[in-house]
Amino acid sequence: MVDSQQITDFLPSAARDYCLSVLRDIQVEVKITAQRVTRHGDYKQLADGSHRITLNASPNPYRFLITLIHELAHLQAFEINGRQIKPHGKEWKQTFTFLMAPLLRPEVFPNDLLPILARHFRNPKASSSTDSTLAIALTVYDPPSDKSLVAELSEGTTFRLYNGKSFKRGKKRVKRIECYEIGSGRVYLFQPHAEVEPIQI
Repeated sequence: MVDSQQITDFLPSAARDYCLSVLRDIQVEVKITAQRVTRHGDYKQLADGSHRITLNASPNPYRFLITLIHELAHLQAFEINGRQIKPHGKEWKQTFTFLMAPLLRPEVFPNDLLPILARHFRNPKASSSTDSTLAIALTVYDPPSDKSLVAELSEGTTFRLYNGKSFKRGKKRVKRIECYEIGSGRVYLFQPHAEVEPIQI
């Protein structure tokens, strides 16, 4: 149920053997799908008891790898501890950290990512996207894009989201950035690494 060639095409080369070894004895369907804005991947137990992991076809091999291990950790944490545990509770964090540990080396990740990943895995977040430092560091390895991060915009810059809504960047709070929706004036708090399209209004 795992197309090893399809998966390894998206992984850093030095991580391929390890990931395939983890997957080898797990009865799980792994599907690669088009990019989704709201998530990088997900894990589900289906009605018949089988397991499915769906992953974005990310052009960033490091983000793809982190997402794959994140979702495998869900499966293993539930299988070991039962379905009553919290999805991103201590059991999942311990499993995620355990599965990632063999990959946190310079043969797999660039040297600039390793200390950031080491800090992240002291207490993994529910998503790598909620760790702004890691999320911003990973964007360095994305393909060139005409989009910008909200943190890169100067105050007062207008921008558009993927859903067509337009905003003006405001002041930075402790961790997030105030942005005002054009038209309604409503204030929304954006993650610094949110990708947006700068526009002129």
